[in-house]
Amino acid sequence: MKIAYYDCFSGISGDMCLGALVDAGISIKTLEKELKKIPIEGYRLASKKAERNHFTARKINVFVSEQRRGKGPKRWKDIERIIQKSSLSEEIKRKGYKVFERLFKAEAKVHGESLHTVHLHELGAVDTIVDIFGTIIGLAALGIDKVYASPINLGSGSIELEGHILPVPAPATAELLRKIPVYSRHIPCELTTPTGAAIIRELSSGFGDMPMMGIEKIGIGAGNKNFKDRPNILRMFIGEQVQASKEHAENVAVIEANIDDMNPQIFEYVMEKLFKAGARDVFLTQVIMKKGRPGVMITVLSDEEQKEELIGIILKETSTTGLRFSEMKRRVLQRKTIKVDTKFGKIRVKFSKFGDGIIKATPEYEDCKRIAEKLDIPLIEFMKKIK
Repeated sequence: MKIAYYDCFSGISGDMCLGALVDAGISIKTLEKELKKIPIEGYRLASKKAERNHFTARKINVFVSEQRRGKGPKRWKDIERIIQKSSLSEEIKRKGYKVFERLFKAEAKVHGESLHTVHLHELGAVDTIVDIFGTIIGLAALGIDKVYASPINLGSGSIELEGHILPVPAPATAELLRKIPVYSRHIPCELTTPTGAAIIRELSSGFGDMPMMGIEKIGIGAGNKNFKDRPNILRMFIGEQVQASKEHAENVAVIEANIDDMNPQIFEYVMEKLFKAGARDVFLTQVIMKKGRPGVMITVLSDEEQKEELIGIILKETSTTGLRFSEMKRRVLQRKTIKVDTKFGKIRVKFSKFGDGIIKATPEYEDCKRIAEKLDIPLIEFMKKIK
């Protein structure tokens, strides 16, 4: 699995995310080509090398024309319409939608408004769209399967927003990073912006130390300011996740609920919502409950950061009135999916490794199903031939 780890020791912002991606190998032309699928105009991207306290980094600027500056979509319904009208892939649309939804909900809460009445007070609409979707596009182009991040340095001091002096972090930033490990150290200025906070909160599967990985690329994005005694950069490490040893087993949240009074057709809908919200796995188990009643236990595995959202889905979308959760450790084989040429065509095969040896090879079910239907042969026989 290819992962990216963001080292946010100097905070995170939208332009720093773009800079790290370009420095890691995504061309500006690729970003511009994909961003043109979004119906916005009046901006251009500029890329240049920048020195940040002995680090060579990439600085990306989004220049908005005078005619568009301060204008454009700033309400939820306008952003939603733009996303729907874009010709981006459905997966990129979905991720961008979720980042903007987080951003608007945070702004609505701190300003005492609703999702549909609040507007992006201190944010430029066009450059915010470019920062958010540019980041998601870049991660997809690099083939990143999962994102992780360090604890986030917020900075300190105060900032001026719309003529008001406010403490760092900005209200929306603080709201976005609830329950996320953050700190304030060294620098008397804003290091983490609302856009950067929304991006990393939505896209990251976990916050903490760097996961075990084989580093293949390092992208470094430059912040606007150049501090004298420390680099103002965002580092992004990219590589294959390495199977954790016994001493480095993964932590997972386990959520369970017993249900005996719900239409079973609803389980499929609930499972789909849980997976879309970031569940690692969801499964059902037949159980016998008190007084001999047959029931179903739904079990969800997730990262700690997604636990509360998944609990909310279960409580809202099922008939249960309560559930239980705990933290457990798990170990999994190192897995990698590769397209393999066969006499029937290309088929994706998942290889599982333990140490240095491959111990399992499993053809992708959907590929086998597609070819079996095309050749009009029993699926079970086709899968035997492939193995």
